[in-house]
Amino acid sequence: MNTYVASLKQYCNSLVSYSRRKTIEVKIGDIAMGGNNPIRIQSMTTVDTMDTAGSVEQSIRMIKAGCEYVRITAPSIKEAQNLQEIKKELRKRGYTAPLVADIHFTPNAAELAARIVEKVRINPGNYADKKRFETIDYTEATYQAELDRIREKFIPLIRICKEYGTAMRVGTNHGSLSDRIMSRYGDNPIGMVESALEFLRICEDESYFNIVLSMKSSNPQVMVQAYRLLVQKLDEEGLKPYPLHLGVTEAGDGEDGRIKSSVGIGTLLEDGLGDTIRVSLTEEPEAEVPVAYELAKRYEKRLPHHPIPPIHHYPINPFEYNRRKTRQVLNIGGEHHIPRVVADFTLKDKITQASLYSLGYQYSVPLDKWNISDFACDYIFLGDREIDFEIPGTLGLIYNHKTWLLKKDQEQAYPFIRADEYLNGVSKSPILNFIYVLLHDLDDRLINQLRDDKTAVIFIDTHNGHGMAEQRRLFVEVINKECDAPVIIGRAYSNLSTVQLQLYAATDFGGLLVDGLGDGVFIAAENCASDKVVNETAFNILQATRTRISKTEYISCPSCGRTLFDLQETTGRIRSRTSHLKGIKIGIMGCIVNGPGEMADADYGYVGSGPGRITLYKGKEVVRKNVPTAKAVDELISLIREHGDWIEPSLNEIRS
Repeated sequence: MNTYVASLKQYCNSLVSYSRRKTIEVKIGDIAMGGNNPIRIQSMTTVDTMDTAGSVEQSIRMIKAGCEYVRITAPSIKEAQNLQEIKKELRKRGYTAPLVADIHFTPNAAELAARIVEKVRINPGNYADKKRFETIDYTEATYQAELDRIREKFIPLIRICKEYGTAMRVGTNHGSLSDRIMSRYGDNPIGMVESALEFLRICEDESYFNIVLSMKSSNPQVMVQAYRLLVQKLDEEGLKPYPLHLGVTEAGDGEDGRIKSSVGIGTLLEDGLGDTIRVSLTEEPEAEVPVAYELAKRYEKRLPHHPIPPIHHYPINPFEYNRRKTRQVLNIGGEHHIPRVVADFTLKDKITQASLYSLGYQYSVPLDKWNISDFACDYIFLGDREIDFEIPGTLGLIYNHKTWLLKKDQEQAYPFIRADEYLNGVSKSPILNFIYVLLHDLDDRLINQLRDDKTAVIFIDTHNGHGMAEQRRLFVEVINKECDAPVIIGRAYSNLSTVQLQLYAATDFGGLLVDGLGDGVFIAAENCASDKVVNETAFNILQATRTRISKTEYISCPSCGRTLFDLQETTGRIRSRTSHLKGIKIGIMGCIVNGPGEMADADYGYVGSGPGRITLYKGKEVVRKNVPTAKAVDELISLIREHGDWIEPSLNEIRS
């Protein structure tokens, strides 16, 4: 990517010291964003905008949950007009939270809404363009003519916003990039950034600066890269440092939606990017608010943290995914091995065959064999605990070095060696050794020994309050010193709720994995959640970062007033029928606004096309139209069968 500069020029204030990016302040009603203001929390109503009473009641529930901005869809003039009634009733009842009109396709609705609400959101991909998945050849002259056309359509909205003091979010969605943008720049972060900058340059030409920017995608890797690139491009062009609205669109529901959102949002928050958060869950909007709040509050106490040595050469391209190249040690690292999951049993009083059930292994007594699930961990860290029964052949055991010396004749058993012990030349396994390393351990002597030891896997940890940055700094040192040993990322947590563990771990591990760093993950969680939840959290983080696929992926939108069916209920029905289809991606979209585009990398799509009607997709292609909702899930299954991707669920999957 020609915009990448491998130097000290970065997309954030610092890669090693926590510092929020200073942005301009944007006035949105009486709750300002950016500048010195805290990270703001927002969500979006899901009821029909024409349902005034329903919209008001849902908005109140959102506000009571902590929502600072309430977004409401306005797909046409009539919904935009009804924003006045919703606002009037909210103000009458004493609620002054700023309202945001969400606009797609309809400039006239945006122009009306801008006279009513405190902020309008436009999508540059469909505000003045339509998407047909066509490739168009432009000359410089014809492309400029397109920009002139956009300017003509867009300037009236800018001038209304200036007159009424209305803020605007220019919100790019990866899934709704115009054919024009994709033809010129590609379906990638560059295209996302340029889509917004075209509109932003027009705003600045009109001296309108009350703007927020966003770069949303259902793929956290793409989303992170796009925001980073946006910040760098703003700096390069001398544009103002506008506040950033963070979100992973179509994240889904349950732990999947929370983890996927945290990977994208948390990775950027770690580097001080982000001024407002919306977590897009296929749930009631008030359920999104505490998740966003939990992500944001972690940074209220990030300073001070233990200093991390500066980076003089940053070898990681932050705008493209490239997995770090490592050598293979047994089944860890190398070109073809997926990241491994290491479970923690060091706190177990007694370990039996039944104990492994929570880690994806089920022992059948009558058959005397192990059933291994897609969520079966690869290694168990035992510390000084022992296992005295026959284990599955796919499982490795990690003992503290002193205990391993007594167990080294046990098959599939490997030592955990601290850096100082390792340098002192202790006895090692001829196959695989886990070397525990903190950043301060990593001097030239240790790196040289690790580089030459073909049995060594580095097992990293951190005790720093800014831990992700410290572990990233360790990776930088290893890469710059040309050490290709695989690395297991380890983090320890204690006394957290299950949701906190999922959000924090997704942030801490995700921030490294999205940059191609890490050959495995180890979550140690004391008084946080069950062994099963911790193990599944590790797999879900790898799934969200698309570094290890263990199950079906659902790209499911969060619902809004445009939605044409019950998304939560439908997503649940589709999930119950298809959750065993490992590696298949299914898009479930409430309407066509972002549906076909946002699920463009899905294998199959289920999109609302009218009241009681569904359109089914295979990839980007429409294959069945006007399917009655009552039959649509069966038709989706039939479509999957036709294309050879259906497998019958096992007995265990049916029972679960």
